[in-house]
Amino acid sequence: MWGDTLTAAGARRRYALIQFLGWLPPGLMMAPMVLLMSARGLDLGEIGLVSAAYSVTIVLLELPTGGLADVVGRRVVLAAGFAFSMAGLVVMAMADSVWLFLLSSLFKGVARALSSGPAQAWYVDALHAAEGPEADLKPGLALGSAASSTALFGGVLAGGLVPLVLPGDAVQRLAVPVWCGAVAAAVAFVVVLSAMPEPRRTSSEGSSGSRAAERLREILKDVPLTIRGGFHLAVRDRGLARLLLVGAAAGVMLAGIEALTPVRLAELTGHLETGSTAYAIVAAVGFGANAVGSSVAPSVARLLSSSTRTAVAAMIVTAVALAGLAASVTLSGTAGIVAAGVAYFVVFAAMSVTELVREELIHLRVESARRATVMSVDSLQLQFGGMLITLGLGPLTTKLGVGGTWAAVAVVVLASSLLFVRLPARRAAPVPAPSRT
Repeated sequence: MWGDTLTAAGARRRYALIQFLGWLPPGLMMAPMVLLMSARGLDLGEIGLVSAAYSVTIVLLELPTGGLADVVGRRVVLAAGFAFSMAGLVVMAMADSVWLFLLSSLFKGVARALSSGPAQAWYVDALHAAEGPEADLKPGLALGSAASSTALFGGVLAGGLVPLVLPGDAVQRLAVPVWCGAVAAAVAFVVVLSAMPEPRRTSSEGSSGSRAAERLREILKDVPLTIRGGFHLAVRDRGLARLLLVGAAAGVMLAGIEALTPVRLAELTGHLETGSTAYAIVAAVGFGANAVGSSVAPSVARLLSSSTRTAVAAMIVTAVALAGLAASVTLSGTAGIVAAGVAYFVVFAAMSVTELVREELIHLRVESARRATVMSVDSLQLQFGGMLITLGLGPLTTKLGVGGTWAAVAVVVLASSLLFVRLPARRAAPVPAPSRT
């Protein structure tokens, strides 16, 4: 339907479409998720257990699924991820016990692990095939980031507002955005299978059962080797290791503000329901800002004439905005909500500029055979950063309060900007794949 011959522009368009469809389901479920679990009888401890199951699943599967994508191909792994996403959302929409919500969380964790790197790795390889290894990655990465942010923006708004306007039972209304997310995941599954052409693999191909079994054995051998090679590259290349540490700092920031903002907004509005709606609006502002930041990032990089200089400047702006978010706890009512929205806009716009530059610098250091694996290592760093702040959130907020915790996160982001200082921007020589012998 789409054709297998790709131009650079065609690869960019397909990548943007896949990113949009891939992030629409999480956006749709974001606002009603906690309220749906609560309405169906889960207490806060059980809701926390369900959330922890999601994170643990990602941590356990992130590297194996990245290696799998590098071995069997990006398309099949990404399609499997969307299939698991669809299954997880269907189970979530119908769940009426903690066990079913746990099953949904496991499915969604598998989906996140499978889909964290293949689309971007596919796009970079497609662009290199069309324009050569020196092709400028920023425009396509920016378009993909803007598309995913737009999906999250529209999804979280719809997920927060649709249940308020639909007739019928409140619990059923909360499930409607989740069902819509399942439909979006099904569409993404079909699009990936039809719009992501990959080179035909000639080795070990054949129609006989023995050749298929041989190919399966090769895959099972290649995945751990690919994981080891990607992780080895991340450790040996000091520049790459520093770029991945920035991802951990981003995880600290995202988890820190996303965990505490709904609590803060519920305090400002006086009710959990109105706090959820306010959070949907503020989060949508952040996602919209992400799209804006991703769109202008290539121009900012050209203006500052240096990728690393651009990243440092954007991280400083992010830290200042986080400090502003921390200071906003002194405000009340509408003023506090508006201040949080403004801070969110600046934080996410600036951070998206940093992320675009950081992703480009990572890809310049990674060969194609390790690309999806290293992207999984990067996603793993993000998860570790988020888990670190989540585990310390109780003691931190008890001692420092919400504002003090956000100020501490601002210090972490500011300190992590130093990781870009004197970072070589040139392409590093690929590290050879490890031998099986």
